[in-house]
Amino acid sequence: MTGIYDELRLIIHVAWRKRWPALLIAWAVAIIGWLIISLIPNGYASESQISVEMQSLLPGKIGVVPAERAQEIERVKQTLISSVSLEKVVRGTRLASEVRTPADMALMVEELRDDLSVKSVQNLFKITARSARRGLSERENARLAQEINQKLLDIFVADNLAGNRDETDQTLRFFDEQLARREKELQTAEQAKADFEQRYAGLLPVAGVGGQRLDQARAELANVDQNLISAQSALVAAQSQIALTPSGSVMGGDGRLGQLESEIVEAQSKGWTESHPDMKALRKQLAAARAAFKSAGGGAVVGNPAYASLRAIYAERQATVAGLRVRRAALMAEVNSLSSRSAAAPNITAQQAQMNRDYDVMKDQYDKLLKDREEIRLRSDVESQTDSVKFRVIDPPTYPRTPDAPNRPLLLFAVLVIALGAGVAAAVVAGQIHRTYSNIPVLQKSSGMNVLGAISHVATLSDTARQRRHAKLFKGMLLGLFACFIVLMAVEFIQRGTVA
Repeated sequence: MTGIYDELRLIIHVAWRKRWPALLIAWAVAIIGWLIISLIPNGYASESQISVEMQSLLPGKIGVVPAERAQEIERVKQTLISSVSLEKVVRGTRLASEVRTPADMALMVEELRDDLSVKSVQNLFKITARSARRGLSERENARLAQEINQKLLDIFVADNLAGNRDETDQTLRFFDEQLARREKELQTAEQAKADFEQRYAGLLPVAGVGGQRLDQARAELANVDQNLISAQSALVAAQSQIALTPSGSVMGGDGRLGQLESEIVEAQSKGWTESHPDMKALRKQLAAARAAFKSAGGGAVVGNPAYASLRAIYAERQATVAGLRVRRAALMAEVNSLSSRSAAAPNITAQQAQMNRDYDVMKDQYDKLLKDREEIRLRSDVESQTDSVKFRVIDPPTYPRTPDAPNRPLLLFAVLVIALGAGVAAAVVAGQIHRTYSNIPVLQKSSGMNVLGAISHVATLSDTARQRRHAKLFKGMLLGLFACFIVLMAVEFIQRGTVA
């Protein structure tokens, strides 16, 4: 501990002996440092805070979800300090007076970007604008910072409200143009489709003819052929029954002949043929009755009602066969016509299918564009009429009364400390270069020899007077250094007072 104390006394002794160079160095360092600090302009920061509130009920029903709105707000935040936005700020403030050329504008935008800060915490946005321009006074820099912040705030709200409306209007105009163009294309396609169907009306499946109609005609022709065969068979059967049925009968006797003839007609109506045993028995009975009736003297001949009925049935079946033959001839002509036209134009069906596909694609695109346009229109109405996003200014742009940078009082004090330290350090270094010994123990320790004694300095009256003058001068210069520091601090606070 004694060694440290001795070293400290030695340093103080050396510094005191070299006090004049130390004081001069301290003055030089202080003046240079304070001069540099004086060249740094005070920067004033203006802050504002806004709240963004999103509606959570109706917008979610039509697709304006909070996540999407948050993305849009983040996009506006990123574009807020873009070159376009900053150019608006420059033109809207007094900075525009410093812009002469596009290069000046680009330089001003870069400087302004460094002086801006936009931070967001959930739904709160904090905008900070600084101004530290050399050509402006303290008051003007403070006012400029507030103007820049206010302009940024206006741009923020405008980009979220008017910007969204402009974007929506541009999108709606785009959809209207696309819908108008596609509507014309649809009309052209519909007209071409109608012309195509009219030109090939006999072959187009859509019209119910062509390949489908040919299959229908062939199926109907086969059905008519079957019906014709059945009708012809029925006609032949009726003709056979007429041939076997007498046209008249003899009136008289006990009516046995009439009864037998009626039974025969009834049996034929049941489908019995002449080879049927009962039919053969009835025929034999009828022949015996007729022979007995004739041998007995006979009677008057009258018309047979069964024969008249069979003739009527035969005429009806003959008309049915004739009608089926006419229908068959018409169907044969239609089948031949359709077959020949299909053979003459084999690609018509494929062409119509391609045309229908193209038309369906255009129609689907048109319907989708129409749906998207109405959805965007509805969302735009919701945003503009129901305030899906509300911007509320929590803190308007502040008017800064004190500079935020640099911390000039602290810098002034730091320069003073550094200057004093530099002076002491310079004195110690000089003392080490020109080494002296302040007492006998130090001399003994440094030389390694015994010291018998020391001769003290005897000051004369003139020396004492000179030392007093030097001490007063040194004290005055040292106090002047501190006085300069106090004056600079006073000037700094006076300048700050002028801002208010």
